[in-house]
Amino acid sequence: MIQYRSGQVTVFQSSIYKTTSTVIVTDDLVLIADPNWLPREIEEIRQHVEAVRGERPVYVLFTHGDFDHIIGYRAFPGAVTIGSEGLLNHPDKEKKLALITSFDAGHYIDRDYPVEFPHIDIAAAGNGEVFQLGETRLTFYLAPGHTPDGLMTVVEPLGILIAGDYLSDFELPFIYDSAKAYERTLDTVRHIYGAHALKLLVPGHGQATGDAREMERRLELADRYLRSLIAAVQTDDGDALLALRDAHAYRSAFTDGCHDENVRIVRREYAGR
Repeated sequence: MIQYRSGQVTVFQSSIYKTTSTVIVTDDLVLIADPNWLPREIEEIRQHVEAVRGERPVYVLFTHGDFDHIIGYRAFPGAVTIGSEGLLNHPDKEKKLALITSFDAGHYIDRDYPVEFPHIDIAAAGNGEVFQLGETRLTFYLAPGHTPDGLMTVVEPLGILIAGDYLSDFELPFIYDSAKAYERTLDTVRHIYGAHALKLLVPGHGQATGDAREMERRLELADRYLRSLIAAVQTDDGDALLALRDAHAYRSAFTDGCHDENVRIVRREYAGR
């Protein structure tokens, strides 16, 4: 479904995990971020792109290599692909493809395109790298923490931040990589907020927002959660850890598992266990 539409930007939201796909149309290009999940949802995105592209080249941006974010890769043949250098050199490509295959088989899903790990044409290797086509400028920021290969992208002059799996309105941090790296990525977000005139923030899961106070709230929410988690682990505060587990929205076996992984990584990095 379409979650947000304004001028040159359309944000689609999947029925699964509130996962977003963003289509941005400028005079110079069409940019698709993380086309996902179900075949009919990807087809809706594809039809929209065909309706608006005209003679513009199409680019597909991947914020990271989690399987839900790369699942629509080959639905856009001929598109130029963008991702981080970490995604280009992802060490577990076959594992990610196996997760897609397992998901599709488990739900009797057929796709009309091949399932492949993205080949990356434009790989961002450092913060502040820029790709420019005409008046459209993409500024890249590495965003490890959730995963090692995360990438945030600011699209200018529209002032859009495509954040990947950060800065959700409801989802607390899921740490699959490093809590310390996650903290550094939040510092990167602070830099982005100060360096760019943002008009829209699009998270990987949840609602897009153009409200500056809401953008700050989301940053503070993630920062406060991390500080509380680190303190609870360092003091071995079981009650606080249970409260943090229960604070996850849509609590389930999935979120409990994510909480356990968060605790494991923080213990390794901050408590030496």
